[in-house]
Amino acid sequence: MTASAALIFRKNRLAQTVAIALLTVSLAGCASTKRDPETTGSIPKVSTASLQGMDTAALSATERSIGAAYVRDPKNRDIGLRYATVLGMTGKSAQALAVMQQVAIAHPADREVLAAYGKAQAAAGQLEQALATINRAQTPDHPDWRLYSAEGAVLDQMGRSDEARKKYRMALDAQPNEPSVISNLGMSYVLSGDLRTAETYMRNAAAQPSSDSRVRQNLALVVGLQGRFSEAEEIARKELSQQQADANVTYLRSMLSQQNSWSKLADKDGKGKPNNTN
Repeated sequence: MTASAALIFRKNRLAQTVAIALLTVSLAGCASTKRDPETTGSIPKVSTASLQGMDTAALSATERSIGAAYVRDPKNRDIGLRYATVLGMTGKSAQALAVMQQVAIAHPADREVLAAYGKAQAAAGQLEQALATINRAQTPDHPDWRLYSAEGAVLDQMGRSDEARKKYRMALDAQPNEPSVISNLGMSYVLSGDLRTAETYMRNAAAQPSSDSRVRQNLALVVGLQGRFSEAEEIARKELSQQQADANVTYLRSMLSQQNSWSKLADKDGKGKPNNTN
């Protein structure tokens, strides 16, 4: 394999690895976590952050609980948003998209709903449609930084990294030092193969007071992709309960399962050595 072919293969692998993490952080603030006044206390509050710490059994139980509530009240905005979030986290992208289509029909002018719909479209591979939905949700006279970040995430998946980074910087102008946006900016550099720059952004994101386990998990991923596995696992376990830490490390190991293949290919183009950042 030529050096250029090896680099393309490596970037494709990185893109597959990062896509889910990028989308997860990009719309972190768009999935509702508040209780709907019409729902009972039996409907669990769900956020992407809390889902990251759940094991398979807990995710399945949450999916069943919220799914039953959705069947009873399919037009309920908050239940629909929560159900689509859980479905997306359990890998049921097509079903999550179908749920969000129904919620968007019932709430066509709701920016939070449109943002989540765009996320579901992107997760299902409908990138052009996702971009159009997110743009429809944005209002130039009162822009939402979360939508700028979401738009950047979709543009990154389309290979339009320069445009994506402009959107992230627009989001940061509106919401300075927002860790989810800084994290997405870092992930953008992962997609282009610049792991050193990516780590700089990810460390900045993780250092922000409002950063959460998803941001630290992405930092761990970037460190691990550079071959520093022990350091990556240490980051993944920081400030988490034992259950959440074990879940994060399991996720990290699965995301890094192709690291040896990447390293061998990278050695052929002289770019396989880990980058040490001070």
